[in-house]
Amino acid sequence: MSVFTFHLAETSWIKGFQALVLMRSIGQVEGLVHAEQMTGMTLGAPLISSKRILPNQIAVFAQWENEAAIDHFLKNHSLGKTLATGWHCRLRYVRQWGSMDAFSIPDQAEAEVADADPVVAVTLARMKLFHVPRFLHWGRPAEKIVRDHPGITLALAAIRFPRTVSTFSVWKTQEEMIKMVHGHSQVPKPKRHSDAMKERDRKDFHFHFTTLRFKPLAEYGSWQGRSQIIPNCPYRKLT
Repeated sequence: MSVFTFHLAETSWIKGFQALVLMRSIGQVEGLVHAEQMTGMTLGAPLISSKRILPNQIAVFAQWENEAAIDHFLKNHSLGKTLATGWHCRLRYVRQWGSMDAFSIPDQAEAEVADADPVVAVTLARMKLFHVPRFLHWGRPAEKIVRDHPGITLALAAIRFPRTVSTFSVWKTQEEMIKMVHGHSQVPKPKRHSDAMKERDRKDFHFHFTTLRFKPLAEYGSWQGRSQIIPNCPYRKLT
């Protein structure tokens, strides 16, 4: 049974660039199934803004054979040591929509989540470059509803040029996430996300796209001064 992780770390612009280059060596890490390494991005920020793309933030979404492989990576790999200074969560697979190359997604759920339980959602997409303007037009309103939703404890995005984009969100309950997806949240303009999904179904922005739902197993470290970000989730320190 594999384990997924999502890592966040802040560093210098130079080290952030170096980390992206080092991505090529991650594939040699024992016990790693696949990893997507990206630069941080602020959900809903203006396109021409210093807050949109954050070169000093590293985001990594990865799948591992087991937790021992994660621990070894964080203690011994140069990039792992950088990520260990930040925050990460360990996740068990629940559900997938769409498809994505490189990851080995289980055929069946490996965990169950009740409506009142917290969940973590990760989207990952490979963009059709000629459709980026359409994606931005429909995507930014959807980003804002996720970013500002009262059911969220953490929401952000990440990018790897030229075409890989991702979002990561921690929800207080699965019920609140589902209501948002279907446009039933008690927030202003509640259908912004569902409208964007309808437009994607009409004419896809991506040539690969997946949304993954996870049950959080544990979280480690801190992110921008915050720890214990996931409700009712074990908080652990790396040893």
